[in-house]
Amino acid sequence: MRPGSLFAALILPFALALAVLSGSASPATAAVEVNINQGNVEPLPIAIPPFAGRDQRSQNVGAQLAQVISSNLQRSGFFRPLDPNSFIERNLDVSVQPKFEDWKVINAQALVNGSVTTEADGRLRVDFRIWDVYNGQQLQGLQFLSTPENWRRIAHKISDVVYKRLTGEEGYFDTRIVFVAESGPKTARVKRLAIMDQDGANPSYLTDGSYMVMTPRFSTTDQEITYMALRADSARVYLFNIETARQETIGDFPGVVFAPRFSPDGAKVAFSVDRAGNSDVYLMDLRSRQSTRLTNDPSIDTSPSFSPDGTRIAFNSDRGGSPQLYVMNADGSGARRISPPGSGRYTTPVWSPKGDFIAFTKQTGGQFHIGVMRPDGSDERILTTSYLDEGPTWAPNGRVLMFFRETEGGASRLWTVDISGRNAQLAPYPSAGSDPAWSPLLK
Repeated sequence: MRPGSLFAALILPFALALAVLSGSASPATAAVEVNINQGNVEPLPIAIPPFAGRDQRSQNVGAQLAQVISSNLQRSGFFRPLDPNSFIERNLDVSVQPKFEDWKVINAQALVNGSVTTEADGRLRVDFRIWDVYNGQQLQGLQFLSTPENWRRIAHKISDVVYKRLTGEEGYFDTRIVFVAESGPKTARVKRLAIMDQDGANPSYLTDGSYMVMTPRFSTTDQEITYMALRADSARVYLFNIETARQETIGDFPGVVFAPRFSPDGAKVAFSVDRAGNSDVYLMDLRSRQSTRLTNDPSIDTSPSFSPDGTRIAFNSDRGGSPQLYVMNADGSGARRISPPGSGRYTTPVWSPKGDFIAFTKQTGGQFHIGVMRPDGSDERILTTSYLDEGPTWAPNGRVLMFFRETEGGASRLWTVDISGRNAQLAPYPSAGSDPAWSPLLK
């Protein structure tokens, strides 16, 4: 049975084209789904055989696509890709309905199969289908066209489609992480600005290690980052365009400038300036380069983070005697504490992309935690606990957090955790790293 004909197409950047194929079931009629909001989620058994190819090259790419998709979905904690050695039906044709009974035998509830074809102009064409095995129906069918070097991005985009179709939430796999790559002994640590795909692939350095970098942060609208560069004679905040490699400072300030973060529209940067031990939050308009002082308190006010609508800023301050979380209006007015009294030291607030939570680092006794709370301070949840957990950053769907963890006497490593507190795991980057920042979905 042929699943249908092409009826719509979109042109995407990076020479990626997406075509939507008919035959999709509406979410209301699909029986196979993952309820990711229940307390204890049983991962969905899903079969992802190697995508078919007409020649050896296409077959190799097809196997790699299936492996990346499987790894992405497995790391989410909501899917359990089945062992390909258990598959009964082999050599699937993407244009022919699978033998559903063969997939029921191995308890596959969903099936993703596809094909890879090399077009006359050298581009890859990848067709794939998502099947509801027990209802025997196609849930979705898509086609991607891209240059061969973009095959991993196609795999990430397919992962996003599968994740959204079966969970109802946006995916987060076609993204990148900027972070501080660390090397060398603790007494002479080299800290370089680095970037990688969210699955640890394609790591590269953006700075040469001749100076220390700290707190890189992604713009939510563009492939641009801001970070602090600490040299022997200065501390400055820089803007770095990932696509063009253009770098510029936001200006010179008397004092130490640190903890920058973009506004939601990418037009402003909030940051802190320390003068003689007194730190305040400032805001700079990147077009006019005019700065405004938002806090004026004889204490340490730092780590500003905008709400998604840009109307409020979360920050931490020790104006009450110890580091705590505060929220103020974007013009600096109406500051009020949201962290509960007497329950620890709170730092590094980061507003969720959905606006429903603020993530933070919390210290109680000799331990550190990553947690979240509502913007009004209610519903505090501790997600992780260890010797040293710090620096949370949100995936663009507001579901997953990345942070860095340091063991006693060990190096910092990147970790991820679900907002429910489950599925904490090492991020797929094998070396030391800290201060991660998650990009928006790539375009």
